[in-house]
Amino acid sequence: MSDLDQLTQSLARNLKRWRGERGFTLDALAARAGVSRGMIIQIEQARTNPSVGTTVKLADALGVSIATLLDHEQGSPVRLVPESQAVRMWSTDAGSSTTLLIGTDARGLLELWSWRLMPGDSSASDPHPEGTVELLHVTAGELTLVVDGTPYAVPAGGSASFEAHHSHAYRNDGPDPVEVTMAVSVPPIR
Repeated sequence: MSDLDQLTQSLARNLKRWRGERGFTLDALAARAGVSRGMIIQIEQARTNPSVGTTVKLADALGVSIATLLDHEQGSPVRLVPESQAVRMWSTDAGSSTTLLIGTDARGLLELWSWRLMPGDSSASDPHPEGTVELLHVTAGELTLVVDGTPYAVPAGGSASFEAHHSHAYRNDGPDPVEVTMAVSVPPIR
């Protein structure tokens, strides 16, 4: 089974599981996530591999991390994720990418990400639920963090935190690749 097939199967199984645990009908999850009922059916039947945006919307609506929706090995109190099993969520032909390193649902959601943005690349994010916080640390290059339309320069060695229920984007306006480690904390669903 290819990595993409495994990812599709894990997402199908976990989306069904969490939708059931939350007691959401297809229509309720569709309304809550802003994703069509038909798309949810296709995902749950492992007939499609949704976009990162769709996956984020579903995870937010269910109150779970993306890591939880994509996890294919749950159960142990310790979770080790070898580099080969980190989930590449987004990439461009220029070489930019984001990789979900690990996440947890303990006391709210917490995810750890590795980002790489090539010169001229950017990635925009829909606002997350109220109370979501992102922490980031730039390890190479200079990141342009844009929150509610305002750009902030974060050079290598610098860190930033922000309330991620605001619209936000990550850009590389410089000549060198940007590498960022990011943590995302989402409060428990109410």
